Amino acid sequence: MTDVAREVGVTAKTVSRVLNDDGPVAVETRERVMAAVRKLGYQPNLMARNMRVGARDAAVGLIIPEMGNPFFGTVAGGVESAVRARGLTLIVGSSSETAELEQSLIATFLARRVSALMIVPSAAGDHRHLRTERVAGLPIVFLDRPAVGLRADSVVSANREGARAGVAHLVAYGHRRIGFVGDQPATLYTRRERFLGYRDALGRAGLPFDRALVETGHDQEAAAHATLRLLELADPPTALFAANNLASMGAVLALSRAGRRDVALVGFDDLPLAEVLDPPLTVVAQDPAGMGAVAAQLVLARLDGDRSRARRSLVPTRLLPRGSGELPPPPR
Repeated sequence: MTDVAREVGVTAKTVSRVLNDDGPVAVETRERVMAAVRKLGYQPNLMARNMRVGARDAAVGLIIPEMGNPFFGTVAGGVESAVRARGLTLIVGSSSETAELEQSLIATFLARRVSALMIVPSAAGDHRHLRTERVAGLPIVFLDRPAVGLRADSVVSANREGARAGVAHLVAYGHRRIGFVGDQPATLYTRRERFLGYRDALGRAGLPFDRALVETGHDQEAAAHATLRLLELADPPTALFAANNLASMGAVLALSRAGRRDVALVGFDDLPLAEVLDPPLTVVAQDPAGMGAVAAQLVLARLDGDRSRARRSLVPTRLLPRGSGELPPPPR
C-alpha cells in the first residue's frame, strides 16, 4: 500500500480509502490509485488485513481436481482435521482438472481473503501468476503435485519409489511381461514419476522396456478399455501395474469382463473394499490423510511466522500384498 501511495503521490490512508471504498476521494485520485494498483500488481496483505491464526473468521482455501475421487476427499479430510484444531475453516473447490477453473478458484479465494492457499494443481496448471502473493507472504502449499513456475512448499507421495516397489514385487513372482496402465496426460507429475518407477524396476531386473505394454486411460472406463487392449496383444502381459486408483478399478473391471483370473495385478493407491475382491487387490498404498495433515502443518507453521525456504515433503508409501499381485505367471 505504501508503494502505491508513493507511486501516486498520496498518503497510504488515501489508498486505503480507495481500496476499501471508505470515505470521500476525488474521482481523478481514485483513477490514479487504481492505475498504480494495476501497474504494481498490488494485492492486499491478506493476513495482516484481517487474519490472525485462530481468528474466528480465518479460512484456508483448498483446490482439488475432482470432488468424486476418494483420494482427494481423504486429503481434504486430513487438512480439515489439522486446521480446525487451530480455529480455521476449510473452504474446498474443484478445478475439474482444468487450469482455467483452477485460476478462477484461486481468484475467488483471494477475494474472500483466505489466510492460506492449498492447491492440487491441474494437469496443465502454471503458477507464475501467484508470485506476487508468494512474495507478499501468503502461505501457499501444493499437494500431490508440485507447482509449475513457482518456488513454493509442496507435499507429495513417494511416487517413484512406490511404483518401483510394486513392479519389483511382480518381478519377484516370476513375471517378465508387465503392462502399465496410467493416467493422461503423460506429462502429469504423478503419472510421470510412477512411470519412471516402472522403468526403474524393469531396468534393475534386466528386463527390456516394451512400449506396446504401456496404455493410458484417465477414468475407470477408459482404463478398462486400455487393459483389454493389453490383454488382446499377440504376446500379452502376464501382470499389470495400474498407476492410480481409477486405473486399478478399470483393470479389475476389465479382468472381470474378460473372465481372466490368471493375470497378476498391483495397483497404486488403495481402494475401498480392495480386500473383498477375488483375489484381494495388492496395492502400493498412499497416505492421503497424512499428506493433508503434513500440508496443513506447513501452512500453520508459515502462519506462525516460519519464513524458511520453500521445501518439498515426501510422504512414504507402503506395499500391501493381498493376493492379486502374488499370482504366478502361467507356464510356458
